[in-house]
Amino acid sequence: MAATAPKSGKQSGDRKDQDVPPPLPAPLNVPVADSHTHLDMQRGTVGEALAKAASVGVHTVVQVGCDLAGSRWAAETAAAHENVRATVALHPNEAPRIVLGDPDGWSRQGARTAGGDAALDAALAEIDRLAALPHVRGVGETGLDYFRTGPEGMAAQEHSFRRHIDIAKRHGKALVIHDREAHADVLRVLEEEGAPGTVVFHCYSGDADMAKICADAGYYMSFAGNVTFKNAQPLRDALAVAPRELILVETDAPFLTPMPYRGRPNAPYLIPVTLRAMAGVKGVHEDELAAAVARNTARAFGYPEPRHTV
Repeated sequence: MAATAPKSGKQSGDRKDQDVPPPLPAPLNVPVADSHTHLDMQRGTVGEALAKAASVGVHTVVQVGCDLAGSRWAAETAAAHENVRATVALHPNEAPRIVLGDPDGWSRQGARTAGGDAALDAALAEIDRLAALPHVRGVGETGLDYFRTGPEGMAAQEHSFRRHIDIAKRHGKALVIHDREAHADVLRVLEEEGAPGTVVFHCYSGDADMAKICADAGYYMSFAGNVTFKNAQPLRDALAVAPRELILVETDAPFLTPMPYRGRPNAPYLIPVTLRAMAGVKGVHEDELAAAVARNTARAFGYPEPRHTV
């Protein structure tokens, strides 16, 4: 989940359009998956979102939990819908909220409350329980976020991140990482703890040098709509050097709507817009990239690979 919603207004053409869903893009020839979305934060029903996505070639979505309620909802939704996979976690900014007793959430200020550490451990125990469910395919989004959490919350974040790594390893699930302005420490903690077999950097935010480090470690890099933003050349440079077998695509909807619709509501049906931009960066046909992305997402989240060839 993006730490802040995408900017609205002139970037989408007109402020009055900021709440209007973008039009359907042309369907993909090769179906792909949205590797990271938040259906619980989007308008309409799950069925409507899945049908709209399927109409443009997005056959599967990974519904991501960010707190206890959202993680339970993700697990229940994946159990009820064949084309939904779930991940469960406490978002990096949720851990200090619990420990510091910040009712508004994700603040740079706060005072440690009595029982805060115990409350965090109890919440992590519930994530552990949910991660054992067969339709839960990942643990995340977890990691570190130094943009929203100041020094007083960093210990809680790192403790939570380390616990999520352990949960992912014990249950054999993918670890889905949120990394904002914390690249070096995220990589350090992964090395210190020993990374799970599958690691996904959601909404990849590093540069080309970090992409090479991730590639050497075998970490997946998932690119979102912000790769299309005018000021996102470092992301495009990273995508250019990322091995095709380690690339995923996501919406992080309702956040990070790709250009030219930045500032308007995002949803899984807009995956084709981002994937086509990514294919342009990689210098390959969109069908070729879509086939690779589809295989990669299936491997990362442990479901049957799609039956198609390019």
